[in-house]
Amino acid sequence: MVDLFDTNSNSRVTEVTIRLAGNSQDGIQSIGGFLARLAGRSEREVMTMMTIPATISGGASIFQVRLGSGEVLSPGDKADVLFAFYQHSYDGHIENLRRGGILVYDSDHVEPNEERLTDYRHIGIPISSLTVEAIGGTGRDKGKNIFALGLIAGMFSLDATKLERLINERFGAKGESVVQTALDAFQAGYRHQSDGITNLFRLARGGAERSNQVVMSGNEAIGYGLIAAGVRFGAGYPITPWSDIMELLRRELPKYGGSFIQCEDEIASVSMAIGASYGGRVAVTGSSGPGISLKAEAIGWAVMAEMPLVVIDVQRGGPSTGLPTDVEQSDLNIACYGGHGDSPRVVLAASDVEDCFYTAMEAVRIARKYSVPVILLTDQAIATRIEAFSEPDLKKICQELELDLTPVPTHKPYDLSSGDGLSQHRPPGTRIEDGLYPVITGLEHDETGHVSADAVNHIEMTKKRRNKLKTLADELPAPELHGPDSGDVLLVGWGSTKGPLLEAVEEFSNNGNVLSTLHIKHINPLPNGLEAIFSQFKSVYVVEMNDGGVYGYGQLAGVLRARFADARIKGINKTAARRWKVSEIIERVDARQGELKATA
Repeated sequence: MVDLFDTNSNSRVTEVTIRLAGNSQDGIQSIGGFLARLAGRSEREVMTMMTIPATISGGASIFQVRLGSGEVLSPGDKADVLFAFYQHSYDGHIENLRRGGILVYDSDHVEPNEERLTDYRHIGIPISSLTVEAIGGTGRDKGKNIFALGLIAGMFSLDATKLERLINERFGAKGESVVQTALDAFQAGYRHQSDGITNLFRLARGGAERSNQVVMSGNEAIGYGLIAAGVRFGAGYPITPWSDIMELLRRELPKYGGSFIQCEDEIASVSMAIGASYGGRVAVTGSSGPGISLKAEAIGWAVMAEMPLVVIDVQRGGPSTGLPTDVEQSDLNIACYGGHGDSPRVVLAASDVEDCFYTAMEAVRIARKYSVPVILLTDQAIATRIEAFSEPDLKKICQELELDLTPVPTHKPYDLSSGDGLSQHRPPGTRIEDGLYPVITGLEHDETGHVSADAVNHIEMTKKRRNKLKTLADELPAPELHGPDSGDVLLVGWGSTKGPLLEAVEEFSNNGNVLSTLHIKHINPLPNGLEAIFSQFKSVYVVEMNDGGVYGYGQLAGVLRARFADARIKGINKTAARRWKVSEIIERVDARQGELKATA
């Protein structure tokens, strides 16, 4: 990366991190979305990060986008370029700009700090006034984001034609006049020449044009993954940040002969999804933490009745209403253990946007094969993040789950004879030739579903529900280890920590240190082989975004310590409602290692 403070015209850079800071009403997210989708239609990698206010009235907001010609694993720690639209944007985010970076500010609203002028290259542009000049009086509030997009396109010699095409796609449904207004704002920004801002840099290309790359958010990837897996029914209730998945499914499922119902509350939505699964379909419902709490009793019913069900939990800060628009990984305990009685369910965690697509498909596969509820955990960071990845081979992976009403001689939906816990429910309407039709109930039951309070039967049925998870564990591969297979430190992560952990290991290696990391997707049950991997390291640190708890370790660390009874497993935790930065992980690992040396 070249020094952006000491620049020559048209310098070539391999990657850049741009932070846009303003208010949510300004369309900050739209700028980042355009840049991310431009990267996806070219030869560059992209990853984004955003924060939005929790109040309906809006407020301070940022969107950070990292563009690169090589692999991009995180949205970046420090920004190379900061766009500050207001004084609070300037004051609140200047520390997130790396020393020597470029600070572009709206001189209509920002007065720069004289003491910081030598730390960064300041470029003051009257963005609000110039936007009004370009498109008229509404521009002050409605067009400066697109003007700023034009400025960025000019700074980094981005493909203006492709950006204009994206603008047409984005605003086309709103009418020709809206599209033209947006294009006028973009072109005005793109042509702006003051302070030598045009053609400062040219982003290096990473290879040939990639026409098969798709760009989407984590929520979009989950929605399309469910559709590709054959889900044709869903039910839900709006809650941030799950609602985008609900809206996508409500829009897209009818195109495939399916439907999505917005119910009156969380309990109704999970119950309706269970009903669809009882009818022979694999249905989906979802929410965030507060909604998952409300769904807990019905999920227990699905465990007892052994219904295939997919439950999406897009985690946010808690407890209670908590932090609706901020990130946290504090729903793991409720996902694994939420509910009364022994109610085993499968828990998966997606690690990035691409993984959201394939993990959604895997959740459907497991739910069908094992007749069990599957909880798929993501979080606000992945949900709103935009990434580019190779287009899935939809012709190979998409499936239709046909309703099988083939008559059977006899049927025991809770057959105990196999020992592996697996049995299948036949959808209503299936003819049972011996005339002994089963019953489906949330009460304890015998092999045909009829109510039974017999103690021996309850023992066997409890074992059956448990054994299907043990059978699943036997088929799961051990997680891939990145770095040496033995050493001083192993970093373990789950969910959206994957990218920062990989970058941290790479940075440690570049500094002559040895570090390894692995990421756990299958949390309940855990895959076999973890104990052998852990035994090769002196310390195992579980990096997660939840509280260290009474005993100094977080929720996944607690699961692992309970499983392996290994005191070397310790937590590196944060509850700052923000994603892990690479620099934070490195600092915390150094501190942990320092503690060990001090007590040695």
